Amino acid sequence: MASLRNNKYGEGREALLAATVAVVAERGLHGLTLRAVAEVAGVNNTLISHHFGSKDALLHEAVAWATARAIRLSDLSATELIDGGFARALVELVANEPQLQAFQYEFVLEARRRPDLHNEAVALYEGYIGALELALVRQGYVNTKPLARAVFAALDGLVLQQLTVADADVVREAIECVGRLLETHLMASQPA
Repeated sequence: MASLRNNKYGEGREALLAATVAVVAERGLHGLTLRAVAEVAGVNNTLISHHFGSKDALLHEAVAWATARAIRLSDLSATELIDGGFARALVELVANEPQLQAFQYEFVLEARRRPDLHNEAVALYEGYIGALELALVRQGYVNTKPLARAVFAALDGLVLQQLTVADADVVREAIECVGRLLETHLMASQPA
């Protein structure tokens, strides 16, 4: 049995969560087995059972871990502007950690087929929207919930395009365009 210490995913629970993300990103949720995660993590699958108890518990923790990691790495709630710097950072995040994004899309699509995952998929999206809403409030926007949802939908779609069909530079330019649209919206909504 390989040791997690020598594994590219790191050590302990976090390594198992990262391996879960990798398995789902590559094989879909139907390919998620404790054996597959153990193989990717380089451990015995009894270690996974010890840490998480069941495949469902592992999946639920992996969703929370992946969402928190992606929000932290994208720095959505701390962003000042959706500008060139933000666009470059988001495109780079997707390029550097495509499995993190693919895992979340796989999960959301599976939630459509499995009602027991619906609330967790909603929470995943609400986490992103909430983080973006905080950034919009700091920038002076009002009625931020619908705006945050609309902006996140654009960003989410652009991330999916980068993962599947679009060049990173095209996506970066489109993200910058979203930022310019936001600036125009803010200027138009402020009293003269």
